[in-house]
Amino acid sequence: MTDEQTLYDAEAVCRTLGDDEDGIRREVLTHAGSRWALGILHALGVNGRMRHAAIRRQMTGVTQRMLTKTLRAMERDGLVRRHEHGEVPPRVEYELTPLGMGLLVRMSPIWTWVVENADAVREARAAFDSQDGSMPPWQIPGR
Repeated sequence: MTDEQTLYDAEAVCRTLGDDEDGIRREVLTHAGSRWALGILHALGVNGRMRHAAIRRQMTGVTQRMLTKTLRAMERDGLVRRHEHGEVPPRVEYELTPLGMGLLVRMSPIWTWVVENADAVREARAAFDSQDGSMPPWQIPGR
């Protein structure tokens, strides 16, 4: 399938959404597309069922609060399932649901694209940052 056909098919699906569905789509994309949610999807997809602390070790820089907040949002959307074992001390594990695995499978090409194009993005940033600071004509006020 060509890129153009893929975009056409995606646009056709988007046109079928009602206003309430469009809101849900934006909400899910906002947090499912966050760096923490993608990391959680990846960690659980690769490792299977994991405890909170094990997920946190996989995700450099995430705070306990942000990890908990992201896991709850993902649980609410049906992407992650929380298992409480009723033990003392408490033991809780998380795993991907089939819905979450479906999202991970569809996000994997994006991960691959990022890895394959990281050098090109760095080069583009360096070229942009090295400009003399002048604005392109279309950004100059009053033109």
